Amino acid sequence: MDLRTTVERAQRLKQLHAEHRPLVLPTVWDVWSARTAAAAGFPALTVGSHPLADSRGAADQEGQTFEEVLAAVRPIIAAVDVPVSVDLEAGYGQKPADLVAGLVEAGGVGLNVEDTVHSEGGRVRSTQEHANYVAGLRAAADDAGVPVWINGRTDLFLYAEDASAVLDEAIERLRALEQAGADSVYPVRIQDNDELLAAVTAAVSVLVNSTAHPVKHDLERFRRLGVGRITYGPLLQLAMTDAMKGMLGPWAPQASQVTQAS
Repeated sequence: MDLRTTVERAQRLKQLHAEHRPLVLPTVWDVWSARTAAAAGFPALTVGSHPLADSRGAADQEGQTFEEVLAAVRPIIAAVDVPVSVDLEAGYGQKPADLVAGLVEAGGVGLNVEDTVHSEGGRVRSTQEHANYVAGLRAAADDAGVPVWINGRTDLFLYAEDASAVLDEAIERLRALEQAGADSVYPVRIQDNDELLAAVTAAVSVLVNSTAHPVKHDLERFRRLGVGRITYGPLLQLAMTDAMKGMLGPWAPQASQVTQAS
């Protein structure tokens, strides 16, 4: 994809975040799912690391190399005419400039980056370390002339036995990501907790991203709580898995044998 088109899509993604509160970005994993979501009327998409890995028989948590991820997302991005963001986990051990260069070369115009460093035993970056990495991404995008949308994720709530107990630390981390240049912040695993979502959205000036289930959650609730951006993580793929099992189940050999016997 040529640089001019990439820049235009990046600008469009930024505009969409301003126009929609929340902006819903269906999490896709291949050309078919991307084309299906775009045809359903969604003006932007995101590629999730977990569903992408599952679709390729790989492990999540950086079970693929950065080069393998780029090879997988290029045809997805090229198959649709809408902006596409990409979940790049903790960065696959790449320097910020190299991560942005690879993303932009593939035509991606947004990225998600988390603070769990899977290549180093799953350790969690410190607040300042994660902020420094995001600042490096922001500088690299600026140098490339592409306004890449940076979604800074923290896994602090994910690992806490009591999510409420780490709220202050999580807010400190999210504010540091905002100051470092993140366009939105993503505290995972609090999508069902109204109190924590409201506290986080009130604590930062940038948009807050929340995971959502396409069937079980209510869009208006997220809007009421101040959530500015929604992605599905692996939940869209899992919901489709459940639906597919339900459709295919009666046709499976064991089920048909039971029907014949009765």
